[in-house]
Amino acid sequence: MAELKEARVPDIGGYDGVPVIEVLVAVGDTVQVDQGLVTLESDKATMEVPAPFAGVVRELKVKLGDEIAEGSVVALIEPSADAAAGPAAAAAEPAEPSRVEPARAEPARAEPVAASQETRAVETATQVEPTAVGTPDRLAQRETAAATSPSSPPVVFDASELLPGKVPYASPAVRLFARELGVDLMQVAGSQRGGRIGKEDVQKFVKDAMQGGGAVAAAGSGNGLSLLPWPKVDFSKFGPTETRALSRIQKISGANLARNWAMIPHVTQFEDADITGLEALRVQLNRENEKLIAKGKATKLTMLAFLMKAAANALQKFPDFNASLDADGETLVLKQYFHIGFAADTPNGLVVPVVRDCDRKGVMEIAMETGELAAKAREGKLGPAQMSGGCFSISSLGGIGGTKFTPIVNAPEVAILGVSRAAMQPVWNGEKFKPRLILPLSLSYDHRVIDGAAAARFAVYLAQALADMRRLLL
Repeated sequence: MAELKEARVPDIGGYDGVPVIEVLVAVGDTVQVDQGLVTLESDKATMEVPAPFAGVVRELKVKLGDEIAEGSVVALIEPSADAAAGPAAAAAEPAEPSRVEPARAEPARAEPVAASQETRAVETATQVEPTAVGTPDRLAQRETAAATSPSSPPVVFDASELLPGKVPYASPAVRLFARELGVDLMQVAGSQRGGRIGKEDVQKFVKDAMQGGGAVAAAGSGNGLSLLPWPKVDFSKFGPTETRALSRIQKISGANLARNWAMIPHVTQFEDADITGLEALRVQLNRENEKLIAKGKATKLTMLAFLMKAAANALQKFPDFNASLDADGETLVLKQYFHIGFAADTPNGLVVPVVRDCDRKGVMEIAMETGELAAKAREGKLGPAQMSGGCFSISSLGGIGGTKFTPIVNAPEVAILGVSRAAMQPVWNGEKFKPRLILPLSLSYDHRVIDGAAAARFAVYLAQALADMRRLLL
């Protein structure tokens, strides 16, 4: 026997601990140069480890579920010049004809039982192929070939024996789909043949987790989803870098946003509000109080104050928006108060102060309170009580720009209103186009609590109220 050579994992981009999801060859197989030996799956792609030279596989150093890295030995291969000619050449010149001859002997036809026993003994003596090696498709082909061959008895393979318990039985495409959704495949039951996990199984798992809130819990997470570790990358390898620590507010809000986005099935309803008349009223009122505002005896009205007043009225008309889903996902808590939060941009990050009882306050009072809270937020003087108890939130980016966006629901609330910059647009009034000031609204909501029809009605009602604030008196 010629000297055995090692087939190692080539450069795979610096990844460590990459799992083996398929073993493409078995001991005794003849391989060609660049023929795949095993399949690896990183968090970015699926790749094959090729054979560096032609020959016969004499020993496999890995199995399904093993985690390997660049330079790891995959197999020991006996180089062979004849192997380069392909499997046909190997078949023409069997290595040990004397050992396989008894399996073809005539007595085997007269005594099939004895022949089967003899064949198994010969195969056991000449092969060192564990049943746990190879892909399901490859093993299925071997099973079919064995069933039709007169020299090999049928062999029954079972998925539970082929795959270790720690390796979910799923295709690379399904693994990628699950990873994108943050689903741990160990928690998913496969409905396909042999317990294989399909895309539909992953979708059902996510649907059950969302519908049941915390009822469907993954081990150690308590929320039904098990997220993968964050990728560790040495960015300095690609160019100059610098580091900057996140502020305390960014760390807290980041964790909350990640939870809310993962656990709440978001839908966003878009609507346009004609605020031509409302903006004219706001400008007029500020002009009338210009001297008092300059002396600090009056507050400058902002569109946010009108938005909060209109939102409080809409929450009264649509009580499901003024609710919260409890932790078990089975009970809806309907609130009889109307506290509205607004996103305030500060040097240290985004905070959400809350104005209480907006239904009982006038627009001027709301404007004064939002101004005071925003000033405290910029100075970092907001207390916990001033940022808790909110029923509904408003995130206004109109002072910066943009047309529409999809705000993230601030749990345990069930809806949030995003407001973009108003712009003059031509609007058809039945006879001609007239310039109107249009305010884009983006209403994101928790689809477990609110359906699409209710969200559309809420958005339309809010737009109508902003178009004519007299409606709030009705």
